[in-house]
Formats: sequence, structure tokens, C-alpha cells
Amino acid sequence: MNPRISSLSTEAVILLHGLARTNRSMHKIEVALQKVGYKTYNCNYPSRSQPIQLLSETFISQAIAYCEKTYNPSRIHFVTHSMGAILTRYYLSLHKFKRLGRVVMLAPPNAGSELVDRLSGLELFRLINGPAGNQLGTAESSLPNSLPAVDYEVGIIAGNKSHNVLISALIGKENDGKVSTKSARLDGMTDYIVLPYNHTFMMQRKEVIGQAINFLKNGRFLQPAQ
Repeated sequence: MNPRISSLSTEAVILLHGLARTNRSMHKIEVALQKVGYKTYNCNYPSRSQPIQLLSETFISQAIAYCEKTYNPSRIHFVTHSMGAILTRYYLSLHKFKRLGRVVMLAPPNAGSELVDRLSGLELFRLINGPAGNQLGTAESSLPNSLPAVDYEVGIIAGNKSHNVLISALIGKENDGKVSTKSARLDGMTDYIVLPYNHTFMMQRKEVIGQAINFLKNGRFLQPAQ
């Protein structure tokens, strides 16, 4: 599937979906970004077939090259969902580029997911989530926890609503059904908020989209009403 693009501004946004999803899951937030003037590259990658390192190097490199060649943007931002954040962190820990803008992470497993700790030993889990899914545990040696603190602007939106009581019990902390709010946090992050949405559909919520756009524009979130 080819990435959809817009052509209104001098800034571009690369969108990265999560594990076991496609770029269709990021379509709504992509359209919203286009409406406010960003050029977009909605990256589609085979999240279940390769390790995070290979996915990151291959598809983020392609996305950046495409944006630079097609748009010649003044800045390139990232908006990620779930595992897309880990691909981005991995890439940016190894590669620096002058046009890097801001990064918005939606429900990121920045310290891993307790759910992976509990279920990764099951054959069905491995079949569904592939090699990348098994890299997302909370152990100190896991890939997310082996990455350095960020040295660029990052805004994180965590969710605290789950539709599955049993899954939430496995996680054991405030969570969105896949990732705990604590695990979403990241050393060096610029801003952080928790919103009442679940992991799977967070990126399609109007409030989340508005907050993401505000961070890209202003480097901060609007604090939600209490």
C-alpha cells in the first residue's frame, strides 16, 4: 500500500502504526494533520515479520528519504502508535538528522509491556505477534529498556481505559489494555498526559488527535479538563 500524501506546508509528518496493524489505523489522524497543513507519509510496514531493529532501519530510512526528496521539508516530525514509538526511538538513537522536528508517541511501551512478560511464552502469542512482539518485555535487557534517554522533543499520550478486566489484571497497574501508564513514560520526555482511552483505538479519538497536533505546533499538550 502506498503512503498517502498532502502538499500544503513546509513541514512533514511520518506516521508509524503499531504491532499487528497497518497504516489504515492511522488514516484518521493523517487526514487531520493534512487539514492543518502538514505533508504526510503514512508508513506501512510488516510489523509481525521482522525484528524491531530491521523494521526500523528499513522503513524509517525509506520514509525520511521519501519526505526529503518529495517535499524538501523544513522539519520532519513523527507521530507513532504503540510499537511505532520503539522503532522511532531505535532509529533516532543511531541516526541524527538536522530536519528532525517533534515526536508524538501514542500509548508507547517505552519500558515494555507487562502483557508481553506474561504471554510471550505462549506459542499463539508468538505466532500472532512475531519476533518484534517478543522484544517488548519489561526486563532491563529488553529492547525498549536498552535504548537511551531521548535528546529531542517528545510528547507522550498514555491511556488509562481498558475494555478487558482480565488483561488489565495481568498488567497489574493503571493501563490502556496493553501498556501501563507508567511504562509509557520516558526519560527526557518533554510533556506527558493521560487520557481516558484504550490502546487499540486511541489514535482515532478526536481529543488525542487534537493534543497531538498541538504538541507538533507548540511543543506542549493542552492540559485536559479535570
